[in-house]
Amino acid sequence: MQLIAMLSMLLDHLGYIFFPHEDILRGIGRLAFPIYCYGIVQGHIYTSSHRNYSKRLLIIALASQIPFNLSLNPWGLNVIFTLLLGALLLIVIDKVSNTWIWIPIMIISSVAAQFLPLDYNAYGILLILIYRFTRSHAMVLCHLLLNVLFFLVIEFWPIQMLSIVPTLFIAFAPQWVQFLGKKRMPRWLWISFYPLHLLVLAYLKLKLL
Repeated sequence: MQLIAMLSMLLDHLGYIFFPHEDILRGIGRLAFPIYCYGIVQGHIYTSSHRNYSKRLLIIALASQIPFNLSLNPWGLNVIFTLLLGALLLIVIDKVSNTWIWIPIMIISSVAAQFLPLDYNAYGILLILIYRFTRSHAMVLCHLLLNVLFFLVIEFWPIQMLSIVPTLFIAFAPQWVQFLGKKRMPRWLWISFYPLHLLVLAYLKLKLL
């Protein structure tokens, strides 16, 4: 899963920067973000320290910000900040047992994410919540409805519908997800890949474009 996420994200960013009219690279890239969102949920469930897990995300987000601005978006916040916000929201929800409290918190967080300069905005927060609180057919249906909602209301591009592919595997082929999950990348590579690949892309963009 980690290798698929890394490679598909790399192809997506290569397509975005150097081949903006090649939909095939952007299509492959739609696999990456759902896997990272699912990884946030798994990290939340299995980490021994939510505090340390959140700190690692914050460090990666800060380390990635300048390369992100130079390579992909000169004004926005990189996607690790979105994942961090989702991880923090899961911690809050776990600590608040009263549904009447955490549902407004969830709504406020999603709305705030939509208006902040975050990559994927509220879409990312809601997808993390879908992976945390739904299973099987409900997971696929909620992700599909999320895609349709953002396509109709926020004018998401149609190719984003391909992001449902990882969700189909997560929902209906958990044995394959578990098998792929055992093929883990070296920790240093998994942690450093996002900022490092953005740094390389920023350099290539400066030299070639």
